[in-house]
Amino acid sequence: MRKLINSFLIGLVRFYQYAISPMFPAACRYTPTCSQYAVEAFQKHGPWRGFILSIKRISSCHPWGGSGYDPVPEKEEKKSSK
Repeated sequence: MRKLINSFLIGLVRFYQYAISPMFPAACRYTPTCSQYAVEAFQKHGPWRGFILSIKRISSCHPWGGSGYDPVPEKEEKKSSK
């Protein structure tokens, strides 16, 4: 089920990248772009955490937000309790 949701969300982003984004001028403040960031976040972290990371990134994209290189954070390893 998780892979299905993940594939669906990545498909939505890909649709945006190829069908909607070309109609607007390039104005992304970050590298990688927000849509590429979302795809990488879904691939690395899965649908739930990837969605949260994507929303945080998109919400920081405004005139007073950040800019520059902002990669998807690496997946944290769960610590085992002994």
